[in-house]
Amino acid sequence: MKVLIAYYSTGGKTEKMAEYIAEGVRISGNEAVVKKVGDIKGAEVGGFEGYIFGSPTYSLDVPEPMKIFLSTVKRVNLEGKTSGAFGAYTHDVSYKHDNHAPAIILDILRKEYKMKPFELGAFVLKEDTVETTEGMRTCQDYGRVFGQKLGGQR
Repeated sequence: MKVLIAYYSTGGKTEKMAEYIAEGVRISGNEAVVKKVGDIKGAEVGGFEGYIFGSPTYSLDVPEPMKIFLSTVKRVNLEGKTSGAFGAYTHDVSYKHDNHAPAIILDILRKEYKMKPFELGAFVLKEDTVETTEGMRTCQDYGRVFGQKLGGQR
């Protein structure tokens, strides 16, 4: 099965997470396609069995480039497809997990696009953790479990 991992990243941490998550999807025996949201045209979004979208959190919100991408995704019927979301963040003073961009994205995918949210929910990592061994393994685990759950839907 094929999984699209589409991400927006400015500092490279969310991009690195996308690469690690893709490794996990591949470990599960599935195919992972990793692309920056700015490089994806509307029609290219279709044709996957699973979708994982990545974005950093800016001021407790989703950055504008990811919002634009999500509006493009809305034009493609992805109802019932399994979806996940991930991203890196810098500060956690007064942040709650439901204020991080990945949680907001997953909520949009579930409510507006009628996609099936991945049972592990939105995945966030503090930026300084991403490139550690623990960060890499945690990202790979998220991708691996996503791939395993997706493979079980056959």
